[in-house]
Amino acid sequence: MNIAFMTTSLPIDEETYQEIQNLSRFATEVDQCPYSYALNLPLLNKTYSRGFCILAYDEETNELVGFITAVDRIGLDTYEWTMLVDPMYRQTGIDDALLSLLSKAFKDRYAVGELVVVLENDLYGRKIIEKYGYTYIFSEATFEAQAETVEMNDSIYIRPYNESTDLDPLVEIFRETFGDLREETIELIELNTKVPGRVIWVAEKDGEVVGTVTTSKEEMNQWITSLAVHPLHQRKGIATALLNWVKDFAYRSGAKQIFLQVEMENEQALSVYQKAGFQKTIQIDFYAYGES
Repeated sequence: MNIAFMTTSLPIDEETYQEIQNLSRFATEVDQCPYSYALNLPLLNKTYSRGFCILAYDEETNELVGFITAVDRIGLDTYEWTMLVDPMYRQTGIDDALLSLLSKAFKDRYAVGELVVVLENDLYGRKIIEKYGYTYIFSEATFEAQAETVEMNDSIYIRPYNESTDLDPLVEIFRETFGDLREETIELIELNTKVPGRVIWVAEKDGEVVGTVTTSKEEMNQWITSLAVHPLHQRKGIATALLNWVKDFAYRSGAKQIFLQVEMENEQALSVYQKAGFQKTIQIDFYAYGES
């Protein structure tokens, strides 16, 4: 059996995208594990996406039999990656070759960090990465809610981000909430203003910017990619108002559902999302190399 490997940068072409989708669907049927949630599939063929794929083809059949997707979500040369091998080819050493090429690709791209994404019930994937020295770091769950009309809180005004007036308040909010550096926050804000379909919203109370949320449209859904409220204004209904705003905005823009991701260790955020009607649908675990 001869296997050919190739590395290609994002965005990938439509034919390759369909091959990845087909293998993902086949492996999902065999393993009863929804791999698409971990593969960042919606980002692989978008013009603004950064990252790469490593592909393995059976030269006899010319079929895709394994791949790695690695996505730099926030443009800081830190990659989230996942590997999937055709269940019929898992004893052929494809995983060894893919991981070797992954290491080379990271060096070629001067990557500064990596996280492996593994589904909660992906026993095969977990076994492979643990064999290669990766250890568990944290878990993140996807929550979803239905888009719907919602009566808004009159005391909280929510509007689109304005760079000339809102940059410093947002930097302060992210610094106080997450401890982010100013440079990191500015890069993230700039990225979110450039990516098609993404909108940064700010919440004002008594004329002061006190919170923010970013929405990202993907097909018929809206994703919440960040939500933050200044610590001095938490537990005042601002986070709930922002989530309700997203529900209402999603409904008005024709979206069906809203999705977000949250760390399972963040009990305060989990409580806020659950009270706002979001329900857990799937959990993914993150691993890093050599961590403990």
